[in-house]
Amino acid sequence: MTQEKTRVTVEIRNRSYKIVGDEDASHVRLVASLVDQKMREIQEMNPQLDTASLAVLTAVNSMNDYLKLKEDYASLLGSIKKERGL
Repeated sequence: MTQEKTRVTVEIRNRSYKIVGDEDASHVRLVASLVDQKMREIQEMNPQLDTASLAVLTAVNSMNDYLKLKEDYASLLGSIKKERGL
């Protein structure tokens, strides 16, 4: 039996997007809200950016944040394993 996909309409920068996926609706709305917030922060610092450039900079900033967190997580796991003698 296949699980039915979640369908959610979200708004990012005053534009509606239909998102289809496996996550629950509240998670999708949270992600969209964070993307909208990040785009607004970047646009506030660079008001001349067109939408495409703003989207790319948002993606680059978000991926940078993700990689830093991933590195911190790996470092933390390494510390825990070392502490436990694994």
